[in-house]
Amino acid sequence: MTSTENGDFHVASNDVPWKVLRDGYHFKLLRTCPVTGTWVALFRAVAGSSVPPHKHIGAAEYFVLKGRIEIRGGNENVGVTAHAGDYGYEPNGIVHEKTCFPEPCEYLFINHGPLQYRDEDGGTLFVLDWMGVREKWDAAPLVG
Repeated sequence: MTSTENGDFHVASNDVPWKVLRDGYHFKLLRTCPVTGTWVALFRAVAGSSVPPHKHIGAAEYFVLKGRIEIRGGNENVGVTAHAGDYGYEPNGIVHEKTCFPEPCEYLFINHGPLQYRDEDGGTLFVLDWMGVREKWDAAPLVG
């Protein structure tokens, strides 16, 4: 990442390595902001992987670069099925059951606050904010 006197910056994402967030799910952390709590990442998921149930404590945006994402069960279950080229906005407070990747997928994710990961009863397992995602990035192994 390079910054300028104006406060803007540029990230050459091809120069950022893929790291393992969890098995079958990789990421490139592009930006974290301690002022707003925003964090930006590229994610890459293998077919059949998923994101556990969670609640957005801050809005989020996504842009699908490759593949398909089934959010809240996909179109067939009153959710959203997002394909390559699709953009989505998720408001603060929205709750997701498991988000699924039925085929290999890459997407840009802009999160404007923490994510609350939940158990099957809706209880909090953990909260992932900009500091937590930065810690995960620093500790994550490179994709081999």
